[in-house]
Amino acid sequence: MSTELPPVAPEVLAEAVENLTPRLRKKLDAATEGCAAGAVLTADGTVTLRFGEDALVTLSPGPAGTITTADQATCSCLLAPRCLHRAAALGAAPLADTPPEPVGAAEPGRPGEPGQPAEPTGSAETTGPASPVEPAPALTAAQLRAAGALWHVAAEALAAGVTAGGAVVQAELLRAAHTARLAGLPRAEAAALRVVRGLRAARERRAGQRLGDLTGAFRELLHTAGMLASGSADPALTGTTRRAYAPGGSLQVQGLCREPVLSATGYGGVVTHLLSPDGIPYSVSDVRPGGLARARGAGSASVALGGATLDHAGLARGGLRIVGATVSAEGRLGAGRGVRATPLPGTAWTEQPAARLFARPAAEAVAELLATPDAAESALLGCDVAVVGAAGEHLLVRETRPGAPLLRLVPAHPHPELAHTENLRRIASYPGLLLRVLGRPDLDRTATLRPLAVGPVPGAEHTLRLPEEWLGRADLGYDRLQGAHFPQGDAAPVPLPAAEGPDPLADSPLWRVRRLLETGVAGGRRAVAEAARGTDSLAAASYGPLRRAGLTGAAELAAALAAEADRRPRDVFGRLADPSPDGYAWAWLAAATHLAAAERCLIAASWAAAPGVAAPVSGR
Repeated sequence: MSTELPPVAPEVLAEAVENLTPRLRKKLDAATEGCAAGAVLTADGTVTLRFGEDALVTLSPGPAGTITTADQATCSCLLAPRCLHRAAALGAAPLADTPPEPVGAAEPGRPGEPGQPAEPTGSAETTGPASPVEPAPALTAAQLRAAGALWHVAAEALAAGVTAGGAVVQAELLRAAHTARLAGLPRAEAAALRVVRGLRAARERRAGQRLGDLTGAFRELLHTAGMLASGSADPALTGTTRRAYAPGGSLQVQGLCREPVLSATGYGGVVTHLLSPDGIPYSVSDVRPGGLARARGAGSASVALGGATLDHAGLARGGLRIVGATVSAEGRLGAGRGVRATPLPGTAWTEQPAARLFARPAAEAVAELLATPDAAESALLGCDVAVVGAAGEHLLVRETRPGAPLLRLVPAHPHPELAHTENLRRIASYPGLLLRVLGRPDLDRTATLRPLAVGPVPGAEHTLRLPEEWLGRADLGYDRLQGAHFPQGDAAPVPLPAAEGPDPLADSPLWRVRRLLETGVAGGRRAVAEAARGTDSLAAASYGPLRRAGLTGAAELAAALAAEADRRPRDVFGRLADPSPDGYAWAWLAAATHLAAAERCLIAASWAAAPGVAAPVSGR
């Protein structure tokens, strides 16, 4: 059985590849492929990989289990450390993540806990909409240079595509990402690391890898780097490396629900969502190394906040009065030395402040979230629905409002060891059941909600029957619904129709633009150029349906992308007169940005349209 390689810091891998000669770089992809299969874990915790008889690579991770410095990776060959073996071993290892920040780190007036690094921008457990913060200073010359360099390597990587985006291209992205981090551009660094991970997953054809995800990662990277490099971007686009906790005075918060957190890099834990009397969302998190086991156990772990004698299960159905609170811009509550917290009795969802979440149509709330994308990823939405039934992996429900569309409920965390999927399957077996649902809208899909908790609809007969101690809600990631929790006797009338209606996003001709963009990500600039040639080409065949649907802007941008991909002017000696990939990258980014905006319009319409009716989307 092969040993897993320890994660490696991006800058260590980038330096190892940069030190290779051009001849060795050409051999790097072949050397990396399959070399991890021979890894051996030794008694002292190091991992060794043998390359032939004379080369033994030794990886010696630090206390955190990660390769963070160059001297932690050695090779016994004569060319070390500038050897192919060492670079291949590092290239086969997973990229290390910056660990999530623990509760209480980096609060005002005191440094973070020893050994606790900053939290990466865009981590899976970020919650709560951003609060107003002081304007960031203008970009420095070093930041402009770093952003320009990152734009250039990102454009080169896009032009190469997955097929040519091997270890060398990835290392150039990692080097530029490291430079961006040193310059104070953590958001750009995080975007670059997502692209590198996506390229790796696509080239290794990992299960669950989606080309659409990599396309979105490229769009985010090019947008962030391009706007920063232009010097005209909002300085807030730089992001933050560590949460800045500010004094929050005295607070009173009530629990809404708790959510398991499980990252792909081995971190697990829980986030408990809270709400103040004036409707401001807050959260308390406990995320540390431990993976699935910790995600499952953290739901009943003690809350490390101001000496409160509560666990997360109790906090989700209770409340806190906090004195000397510290709060991050995202609404995360810190646990500084001066914080004092006293437990409060919980309130039901039928009482304020939670009742506000269910008081307006879901379409209204989604439209507001789509207008503020930065806050949309973590915002919670509440609605009352009637269960229609299962449709594949989805649970179909209909909001209990006149003319409401069918909504799809999908597991917030699909891991089979968590309770989300099992609970939704059990709910699907009770057509006509009325539910109060609290969840996170999936703004990449039409009319899709990822529920975190459910409860009975007030005054309804055919609804959930939950234990009194659950205070009228069940956390779908932790509480397991049983037969006794459902109404007994005759089934309620099934809301019709029982089948999924038209999908305005899937039925729109915008899929043609999406396919052209994904063709470029998969095969690079050359693949888009080949698609643009000929009268029956993919690009040319897309223009007519797009224009007939009124999507003239999408048609023009797709045509411009295809033309730019095929534009390769040469001088009298046959050399490329303009080898820069910038023009192609800008054309691709323009089409991708327009597509994302158009798809968001369709997604907003899917929440608001009556059954079977899709709202039109403007072409510009």
